[in-house]
Amino acid sequence: MDSQDIRPLAVITGGSNGIGYELAKQFAEHDYDLLIAAEDPAHLAEAAQSLQAAGAQSVQTCAVDLATEGGVKQLYQDIQALGRPVDVLCVNAGVGLGGPFVETDLEKELRMINLNITGSVALTKYVLKDMVQRDKGKILFTSSIAATMPDPFEAVYGGTKVFLRWFGEALRNELKDTGVGVTVLMPSVTDTNFFERAEMMDTKAGQMENKDDPAMVAKAAFDGLMADKDRVIPSLKNKAMAATAEMLSDTAAAQVHRGLSEPGSGKH
Repeated sequence: MDSQDIRPLAVITGGSNGIGYELAKQFAEHDYDLLIAAEDPAHLAEAAQSLQAAGAQSVQTCAVDLATEGGVKQLYQDIQALGRPVDVLCVNAGVGLGGPFVETDLEKELRMINLNITGSVALTKYVLKDMVQRDKGKILFTSSIAATMPDPFEAVYGGTKVFLRWFGEALRNELKDTGVGVTVLMPSVTDTNFFERAEMMDTKAGQMENKDDPAMVAKAAFDGLMADKDRVIPSLKNKAMAATAEMLSDTAAAQVHRGLSEPGSGKH
């Protein structure tokens, strides 16, 4: 009897670092086999080695650019080549970009849309059809607490996270009479390389010293997914922040976010 007869399979995009890597650790700790996907082969190899050192029984890697149609198709082909069903799909890969919209790089923003939205939709379409046919499976979408408010100086990024929030919630409703569950993760400011990559290290959010631990975020996500929650907002502090944002007017909520994301705000 081989591993696929014993252990379920989790596929995690953006699984080489940050929340994605910690999600992979959670699934490994709960006896899942892993397929982690990301763009950088070296980072993927390091992550796989670390996961195996931490006790993961089986870690497959797929180095692909999920901002491209070809990259998404390659990942799905690699999934199919395993010859086994996907029990959990974590649609986690994503990037951000900060700054005034009139000054930010259009190509970077279009690429962000392709990764955060287009690639996520395409991969979900492929894998979800198989899950529905089996009447079994779980999908976790990594959105953001940013999806509870307008996001000045992250206008395009915030829009992508709003999309993922409601895309996930809509699919959950569509699938409510099936054996497939959908959960949306909405983390707050987390201690990853996000702000450096998003060119936001000079912002108040980027300079925060009490960022959330990605391991805590991943554990909350795993527990919520297994409990079939519609959404997961890690920690009481973040739940209170989200609830407050959704009670404020859009204008007021946007001003709150501006205080965190405006370039130079971290120097005040």
